[in-house]
Amino acid sequence: MRYTYDELAKMIDHSLLHPTMTDRELAAGCRLAKKYRVASVCIKPYAVKMAAKLLKGSDVAVGAVVGFPHGSSTTESKRYETEIACRDGATEIDMVINIGKALAGDWAYVDKDIQAVVREARKRGAIVKVIFENDFLTGDPIKKKLCRLCEKAGADFVKTSTGYGFVKGADGTYSYQGATEHDLVLMRKTVSRKVQVKAAGGVRDLDALMHVRDLGTTRCGATATAAMLEDYKRRVKAERMGSSGSSGSSGSLGRGGY
Repeated sequence: MRYTYDELAKMIDHSLLHPTMTDRELAAGCRLAKKYRVASVCIKPYAVKMAAKLLKGSDVAVGAVVGFPHGSSTTESKRYETEIACRDGATEIDMVINIGKALAGDWAYVDKDIQAVVREARKRGAIVKVIFENDFLTGDPIKKKLCRLCEKAGADFVKTSTGYGFVKGADGTYSYQGATEHDLVLMRKTVSRKVQVKAAGGVRDLDALMHVRDLGTTRCGATATAAMLEDYKRRVKAERMGSSGSSGSSGSLGRGGY
């Protein structure tokens, strides 16, 4: 294997954001994250206190979403959400930009929105990942502009997607790409090395996880955490026994979903 277990596990923000998740499921997700020693849980704001308690004494961080999933909260609401999340124990904040304002080219508003969250998080010792929701954006120039604004504002990460930005087609059906190779390469090239890149939406297997790391991505939102890391263990064991242990998967991206 070209990466160690810790290198891959510490890429994963274990996502606990589905709207139907109960408190019992959220707690189980925190225990799973602790078991597999991932980077963080990315959890609903109201559950941050519970996650902080369950993960106390581990090296798994507690992350909270802000303005999730559509980014349409007021700037002050996002700032206050950040304050509450940090007060409750979050050390990482994943905020969603105001997508409509970005599409309209109201960059002053978008900049102010991001800066408000970054300032509040900084005061409380938390890092910020800024979610673009690339499926909703109309081209590379907008994504590049957002990357530059995030870096200027002091954000720690730029992030592709929420996992929930489904686009309605002309035939009435919904589709979603999420993290794509094109966007990850674009975002990595646009920001400096001071800013990291997070993939989210559609990274569901070990080959895809390793592929996004190959592209320079350092964090990945995932729900298939156990499957990916158990596959890693299986392959390492197979290699030790003289077998390749390969799944034969190409690690394809852009399949969307959470």
